[in-house]
Amino acid sequence: MQPNQARRDMLRIVIVTTAALWLGGCGRTEPSGIAEEIARIPAIDNHAHPVSVTGPGEQDREFDALPVDNMEPSSDPVYLRPGAPGIAEAGRALFAPLGRKRTMRDKGDGYPAWVLDQMGVEVMLANRVQMGRGIQPPRFRWVPYADALLFPLDNSHVAAANPDRKAFFADEDTLLRRYLKDARLSAPPASLDEYLVRAVTPTLERQKQGGAVAEKFEAAYLRSLAFDKADRAAAARVYAQYLGKGAPPDDQYKTLQDYIFRHIAAECGRLGMAVHIHTMAGAGSYFDVRGANPLLLESVFNDPDLRKTKFVMLHGGWPFTREITALLEKPNAYLDYSAQSLMLAPTTLAATLREWLEFVPEKVMFATDAYPYSDEMGWEESGWIAAHRGRRALEIALAAMIRDGEISRDRARELARLVLRENARRLYGL
Repeated sequence: MQPNQARRDMLRIVIVTTAALWLGGCGRTEPSGIAEEIARIPAIDNHAHPVSVTGPGEQDREFDALPVDNMEPSSDPVYLRPGAPGIAEAGRALFAPLGRKRTMRDKGDGYPAWVLDQMGVEVMLANRVQMGRGIQPPRFRWVPYADALLFPLDNSHVAAANPDRKAFFADEDTLLRRYLKDARLSAPPASLDEYLVRAVTPTLERQKQGGAVAEKFEAAYLRSLAFDKADRAAAARVYAQYLGKGAPPDDQYKTLQDYIFRHIAAECGRLGMAVHIHTMAGAGSYFDVRGANPLLLESVFNDPDLRKTKFVMLHGGWPFTREITALLEKPNAYLDYSAQSLMLAPTTLAATLREWLEFVPEKVMFATDAYPYSDEMGWEESGWIAAHRGRRALEIALAAMIRDGEISRDRARELARLVLRENARRLYGL
């Protein structure tokens, strides 16, 4: 037996066993007959933030360009609160009887891949500043961040909007300096053309060469997703006028950001990378939910110059789930349901999944948004919970479609494979 096949067989055993434990406690009242079939499919996780294995006393902060652990308090969703349903069960399933530290020590650099096995995930797209120990291909594929490239000028004015943005823009300024240093620049070049040619494009090309399959934008934490078509000359004037000369007015800075965004998107299309965009209500009490509405991206999807670029709307646009459904008709628009499978009950998520599967199922992808939310719920627990709830929601949606005579059982199996792995495999050429 080939090593890859042996690993897949072992992965299927883990998936079926843990799914049976999970589903047994979910209060199932109407067996669908396809739960075990869904459980056997090794998934591709389209979006997550795995934490690198570190030595004693070390910390990994590369799992997010904008870590949310220092934000002002907000009213957390029920499933993310301390002691939330599922956390203890996930901890037992993952770490009993040895515990987290002993398991991590025993697994060594193989620990992150072992976590994927427990989640039923064959490949995870790792949204990180850079890859780390234990987080390497082929089990992990890199998705770095592009937001910092949008903000080459003085960000003091936009950062002053609220305390969260003040911290976030400090992080983005640090990351931009890192990108510039990697491009052998000590500061942004004198003109916009030079900035694009000497800083932006080389950063994307380096990341592509480093194994990146997509670029991630967390822009909704920093500004609206309304990236309008911008005039190149106008953007160049803003850049030249304010580079090193104070903060530009919001409307003028937006013009520059809009132009750079579309340049990045076009370059991603040229390089064969997808563009991932956060489309969901975000963490923190200052997040601008209205600014994350995926409908704001419609002009981007409709731009003929960007039709070669594949856009993935992460988190499925919640609470704008019906609006995002209509966008699936765009030939370059995709979505995943990361985070929703962690924060919503499977029955709630299933209703949304059914709408998507009835519309354009070839564009819908499984994902977890595994993230180190707290000491109690690390990326391991959150990933395990989201993976199992995500499968359960998919089962509920497909079972209802079978029951209502919309699809056959064979079509349900086909849809399950599309959502759990085939859509992502085709999109990224895995």
